[in-house]
Amino acid sequence: MKNSTGMIISGEYILPGPHDDVIKDGAVAVTGDRIADVGPCAAIREKYPGLPELVRPSGLVMPGLINMHTHVPMVLFRGMADDLPLKTWLEDYIFPVEARLTPDMVALGTELACAEMIRSGTTSFADMYLFEESIARVVDRAGMRAWLGEGIFDFPSPSFSSGYEAIEETAMMAERWRDNTRITVTVDPHTPYTCSSKLMRKALELAMEKGLLMVTHVSETRWEVDEIKGMHGLSPVEYLDSLGILGGHLLAVHCVWLNERDIELLAERGVSVVHCPESNLKLGSGIAPVSSLLDAGVRVALGTDGAASNNDLDMFCEMDTAAKLPKGVLQDPSLVSASRVLAMATTRAAEALGRSDLGRLAPGNQADIVVLALDRPSLRPCYNCVSQVVYAARGADVSDVMVAGRLLMEKGELKTIDEKRVLDSVKRLPASLRPA
Repeated sequence: MKNSTGMIISGEYILPGPHDDVIKDGAVAVTGDRIADVGPCAAIREKYPGLPELVRPSGLVMPGLINMHTHVPMVLFRGMADDLPLKTWLEDYIFPVEARLTPDMVALGTELACAEMIRSGTTSFADMYLFEESIARVVDRAGMRAWLGEGIFDFPSPSFSSGYEAIEETAMMAERWRDNTRITVTVDPHTPYTCSSKLMRKALELAMEKGLLMVTHVSETRWEVDEIKGMHGLSPVEYLDSLGILGGHLLAVHCVWLNERDIELLAERGVSVVHCPESNLKLGSGIAPVSSLLDAGVRVALGTDGAASNNDLDMFCEMDTAAKLPKGVLQDPSLVSASRVLAMATTRAAEALGRSDLGRLAPGNQADIVVLALDRPSLRPCYNCVSQVVYAARGADVSDVMVAGRLLMEKGELKTIDEKRVLDSVKRLPASLRPA
């Protein structure tokens, strides 16, 4: 179905956003890259008689999900180094294999990841990795929306000989992509312990100069907290605050090991925290105090992390885990409701990115839309759409995906990625990238 000028997407239910009333037998009208209208199906058809219609009688039409933290080419490492603590996993396994990466391998991994994300209802994502320019080109061709940042380290990376070169590349990349409406560049120092204070300040300087978001991993493990305290006498959050880095421009990823003062600082400075529960669980890093962060007024969004430590990019599974985890840990089923978790993957994520036109199906917003096929044994009956999305749905239940008014998947068929070619190429990965 062509959708260059617009279309109507109709379904059994329209779920405009995590806290909105559900519209039964509703429709969304799309013109260009924007949502023109949302309402009852009959009224939308009458108002927009010239638009073709994507009819999904058993479909739940909802906003596209926003994955707020990824390392997308790490899908190539899926299952390569499991059941290890973060420091061992990273230094003994991941860093050595990453040293063998090439831009072509990164591009292939990105295609595989985009296919997985589109298939599982993700329309936007925020990525930190290597050879990020190669990632940007693939994402642009695939039609997704992304915030992309070259990883900045205080030692040579496979991409650049120094963190300062990575910062220079970030500045040039921001210029190259500034007119693209779906690709946004971010400034991404890896962690407070892999970047010196001088390098961190240089990264901040670029972010402030160009008006870019800044992304870094923060307080992911107890080891990191001890390391930073030993070096600076401060917690990682306090240390970043001493450098002037905490603020509304910062996406602080993980934030597992926080004390009360850390939480107060994150709230006071308007920092957005990105919660990655499945990766934190799998690496044995711990469990982020999400309930306390929310109670303090901290904006919390949701991410999968890389597929080497998850091991998938399915945001529906991530929502399910994020909703259940605090209930079990604190033995209170009322904590972190399904609607709050859906907000972490939609409206709160959009707010963290500074985008009021994402995360909800509303007139004037970007037409980033997902359809769930409800006629599955695991999705019937449907009493509560939000509950169904968070607790019952999986990425495999997604039938259709649209980004900026363009269909990227229709009836389970990818429209912008040659899936067979990608899978065949992944099977032929060089032996040097595979574990012994």
